[in-house]
Amino acid sequence: MSDDFSGDTSADALGDGQQPGFRIQVIGQYVKDLSFENPAAPAGLNIRPNIDLGVDLQARRLDDTHYEVELKLRVGAKAEDKTVFLMELSYGGLFLIENVPAEILQQVLLIEAPHLLFPFARRIVADCVRDGGMPPLMIEPIDFASLYRARMEQGGETLGNA
Repeated sequence: MSDDFSGDTSADALGDGQQPGFRIQVIGQYVKDLSFENPAAPAGLNIRPNIDLGVDLQARRLDDTHYEVELKLRVGAKAEDKTVFLMELSYGGLFLIENVPAEILQQVLLIEAPHLLFPFARRIVADCVRDGGMPPLMIEPIDFASLYRARMEQGGETLGNA
């Protein structure tokens, strides 16, 4: 018997002959694009603006097991029809995904993957808004499953290829 064990905890690697389990691993996370406009500064620093949040997701296959998921957040703040600040963040993640059935792959990419990326993107938004002179903006948790269902009801597109 060999002691060579690479850390694969799938059922097949454990020797019981069953189908291997799912494997989802974050390989890397990164800011793809970040923009912050603060046209109301310094006068707007004491204003309590109305916040508008937009969320978009994109996923694409890079090869047989690697996928890029991009979480896009757009935060607009207005007071009296004037822009206080505007922030756009495109936050990406590189994922290794193995043994996920094709029929649920999109759900993994558009629900589970952004769920893993969101806390890091949320921190970037909070820090950027704070560095712009305003109190940190703590975005409420996002229900990616509801976003996915709404996207599918609207005839959402399928996974893109590189």
